[in-house]
Amino acid sequence: MLDGVELTSLFPLHAFAVDSETTSANLHSATRLAVVLGWVAGAVAVAYLLGWAVSWLLRRFGRDRGIVHDLATFTRHPFRATLMLIAANIAVAATVDGESPWRPRIDHVLHILIIAAITWLVASLVMVAERRTVARFTVVDDQFTGGHRRKRRIQTQVMTLRRLAIVIIVVLGAAAALMTFPGFTQIGTTLFASAGVLSVVAGLAAQTSLGSVFAGMQISFSDAIRVGDIVVVEGEYGRIDEITLTYVVVEIWDQRRLVLPTTYFTTNPFENWTRNATELLGTVELDVDFTVPIDEMRAELDRLLAASDLWDGRASSLRVTNAVGGFLRVRPMVSAADADALFVLRCDVREGLIDWLQRNHPGALPRYRVQESEADEWSELVGSDAGRSRGDGHRR
Repeated sequence: MLDGVELTSLFPLHAFAVDSETTSANLHSATRLAVVLGWVAGAVAVAYLLGWAVSWLLRRFGRDRGIVHDLATFTRHPFRATLMLIAANIAVAATVDGESPWRPRIDHVLHILIIAAITWLVASLVMVAERRTVARFTVVDDQFTGGHRRKRRIQTQVMTLRRLAIVIIVVLGAAAALMTFPGFTQIGTTLFASAGVLSVVAGLAAQTSLGSVFAGMQISFSDAIRVGDIVVVEGEYGRIDEITLTYVVVEIWDQRRLVLPTTYFTTNPFENWTRNATELLGTVELDVDFTVPIDEMRAELDRLLAASDLWDGRASSLRVTNAVGGFLRVRPMVSAADADALFVLRCDVREGLIDWLQRNHPGALPRYRVQESEADEWSELVGSDAGRSRGDGHRR
């Protein structure tokens, strides 16, 4: 008792009991949380080391095997992520009480992440399959003849299938993630109930996009164009650089890129110079004087072609195609293995023939003739005499 006041009235004993129980509960919760985090961290670390070891072994012993090396290279990150998330899920399930209020939320988040990681892993496997298939049909830029057309066709089709497969995998992964939400089933039932109206709306909204996708598949499997084909579109000469489901990239000769929708190639005419073969014929037109020695010019053309590595030996000729306006138009025709070689060969032939004319037959270069008749000479004489007479009259 203190001045007549009992200590129990100032410091109730039940308050100390409540505080001790709260502290004990908090310590227990903190201990459980630390244990859970420790188990999760340990499981994730073990899974990471396991994934790293598997990738290292694949790279170490699969160095001489392309597919094993590609698996180790392209799937190491999604493989490790999948292992780590599965390990974290197992650790949470083993250490957290199922009746805990926050257990369902953690499980839900982990399940979505695992689905995303598996989707990533499957997409990486598709990319490995595409890489190995394309590697079997690798085409060198200067080899476009014979069986290389088939290789380029397979490359184009495989790349299209890879893009389509990845789109399907991503859509399925997103659908699987949405299925983890309890209300998604009810939403899906409601959507299917109004599928008639939605199908019409979606069809109208996606008409252009779906048309582009189907056009991309049609281009790839109809063999109309292939990656590496030489084409002329919109007046531009270039090479097919990339074919996707919705657009085609054409590399122009000056390194510009022309991007066209896939529907362009199914609805508009275009030139494909390498559809069946890459060998091409080309001409060079020159205007020369009537005095040019045609036979000697043919011999010079043969000499130029024989000295050129670009000529494939299939065609060589020189013809006079026109003779109007005071000029002869000669047209040498040459052949080359592909469009690039043909362009350079035509330039070389043009330069060589002009140089030959300048050195050996300068009189055969284009020139205009002006011929004066006797009547013109008489008119000039009469005009000059009349002028002199008028001049004399003025002087007098």
